[in-house]
Amino acid sequence: MKSISKHAKLNMLAMTIASVFSANAMSATNPEALADAIAKQEAELTALKSQLQQLAQQQKQQQLQSQQKEAEQQQALQVASEAKSSAWDKFSFKSYGSVIYTSDEYYDNVQDTSPERRSRFDLERIVTEFGYQFNEQWDMEVEIEYEHGGTGTALEYDGFDEFGEFEAEVEAGGEVMIEKAQIRYRPSEAFGVKFGNIHLPVGLSSTLHKPSQYLTVQRHKSEVAMLPAVWNENGIGIFGEVENFHYQAQVVSGLNSEYFRTYDWVASGHQKRFEHVNADDLAYVVRLDYGNFKKGSAIGASYYYGNTSGNRHKTNKLSADGTVEILSVAAAFVEGPWILRGQYLYGTLSDSDAITQANKTTPGLKPGNFAQLGAKSEAFFVEAGVDLGQFTSVPITVFANIDYSNPLKEVETGTATKRYENTWISAGVNYFPIPEIVIKAEAGVQQVAVASIPDTNFFALGVGYQFSI
Repeated sequence: MKSISKHAKLNMLAMTIASVFSANAMSATNPEALADAIAKQEAELTALKSQLQQLAQQQKQQQLQSQQKEAEQQQALQVASEAKSSAWDKFSFKSYGSVIYTSDEYYDNVQDTSPERRSRFDLERIVTEFGYQFNEQWDMEVEIEYEHGGTGTALEYDGFDEFGEFEAEVEAGGEVMIEKAQIRYRPSEAFGVKFGNIHLPVGLSSTLHKPSQYLTVQRHKSEVAMLPAVWNENGIGIFGEVENFHYQAQVVSGLNSEYFRTYDWVASGHQKRFEHVNADDLAYVVRLDYGNFKKGSAIGASYYYGNTSGNRHKTNKLSADGTVEILSVAAAFVEGPWILRGQYLYGTLSDSDAITQANKTTPGLKPGNFAQLGAKSEAFFVEAGVDLGQFTSVPITVFANIDYSNPLKEVETGTATKRYENTWISAGVNYFPIPEIVIKAEAGVQQVAVASIPDTNFFALGVGYQFSI
């Protein structure tokens, strides 16, 4: 109606103007009548201009009201959408796991040179990951791992009731571990902070630990012979991404040298076996990668440094530092059907003889006759695969792998036994019936660097899964 009124008024204005010229024409001969007519028409024009201004203001006000109403409706829809999604969208849940069958030839003890074959099933691990996004900057993640179907013990040290001995207690329900419990603050891609129980960026298993992220049936044996598997500690770290560079720096709880062992060097010093984590000696870790190992090609290096004697329960057994240093270098080339990954680990342990002697004379530890500890240790692996699914309709990847570890590369005194210098060479397939499930098979040979010990053969099958919701 207001639009019609506007047109009507415009028509009236046109008619008025026309009438003015018409009146002028008719009154051209009478000056007074002409002046009156002009004055009258000017008054009418002034009135019409005023009406047009009012009409323009009304239209402008209506337009503003319409825009405001539209904004209010959009805001209401956004609030309703946030209210509807906030209940679950901030939560995340992931899970992965694996079941394996192995058939190995093994030796009863380090003097045995006649292998026996043993086959085993193992519910290797089931891992659940819970996440919550508080807001755009803050989030948390808790990762719980159930290993080997659940049997386990906790080691307790009591200096009074147990007369200063270590006591292993069987836990009801089996072994359930918190493998990660971290809170992260990440205001930008270039910088973030995380603290709590966090993964150490030493060794590729801490990055590529899901069954579909490595080709072998079990995680690489070379890394297990030197480092804690999927190494996690309590502490704080910074991290970030600049261009295609990824960096991390951490201060975390250190290792405990009471459980350093010949066969896995410092890996058993991981304090997960204790009810409490001693933090008298801290450790420091840095890592720099170019590229992304989880997504494809990358190259990177990390360095770990930390003393270990301060974290012993029986501090009177050792006065030396027992410093552990580890350098890792890794690379991956994943392009099209081609997969090539490798890692080299090199570590040193100061005061290894003093730690060996202290562990031998500590009640309850029972280190055994072969308690040499490596002053230097090294390990590496190389795995290469071809994704045949890129050439055929069958989603199969074939691979070859070599693992090498020598936790006794050098000892402080005496001669290091070669009994723990091992090489595993294998080949196998990964079959993906669907992207979330992988079925693996692997066969290979294990060589010990002792001429009198024959090579042994091994075979393994595995099924792994992963998903996220």
